[in-house]
Amino acid sequence: MTKQIIVATKNAGKAKEFEALFAPHGIKVLSLLDLANSPDIEETGTTFEENAILKAEGIANLSQSVVIADDSGLIIDELDGMPGIFSARYAGEDKDDDANIDKVLFEMKDVPMEKRTGRFYCALAFAIPRVKTEVVAGVCEGKILNERQGLDGFGYDPIFYVEKEGKSMAEMLPEEKNKISHRSLALKKLKPLVVQYFN
Repeated sequence: MTKQIIVATKNAGKAKEFEALFAPHGIKVLSLLDLANSPDIEETGTTFEENAILKAEGIANLSQSVVIADDSGLIIDELDGMPGIFSARYAGEDKDDDANIDKVLFEMKDVPMEKRTGRFYCALAFAIPRVKTEVVAGVCEGKILNERQGLDGFGYDPIFYVEKEGKSMAEMLPEEKNKISHRSLALKKLKPLVVQYFN
């Protein structure tokens, strides 16, 4: 059996995180960027879990391959859980990271630091054609900064401050981020299922 899995994303940053986590197990990771004419699966769910399942099962059925899909985002307490499942398109349909960050900073401009609590949340779905889909989740708690800090990462990383690390997600080395991120915590739960499937 070829040890190969499709990650249902067109985000190169996400794909690299998955590659780093599965490389030690000899599992090759492809993303939707590697597939010709890969479809956009409509995310009509009302939760991260529902959207992850829709994407994973949709691509698994079309490709007849093993697929992991994530749906993740930033939950801010002071904004009643927004941007939530709308994180990627918070400022519009274009998926513009900078515009999304600017919108959050504007909406949070008068909020004191002690009330700027939030978390990154990731739901991961592991879909195999004709097999029940498994779903796991990971959470990383933090604070929303008043301005960008750091140049690495993607999405909301520059304004997400992890207190126990003393830095923003965008200031972390990839190996530091991979120890504490919501996606890596979810993947740690999912990894045994994936490795077991390929063994």
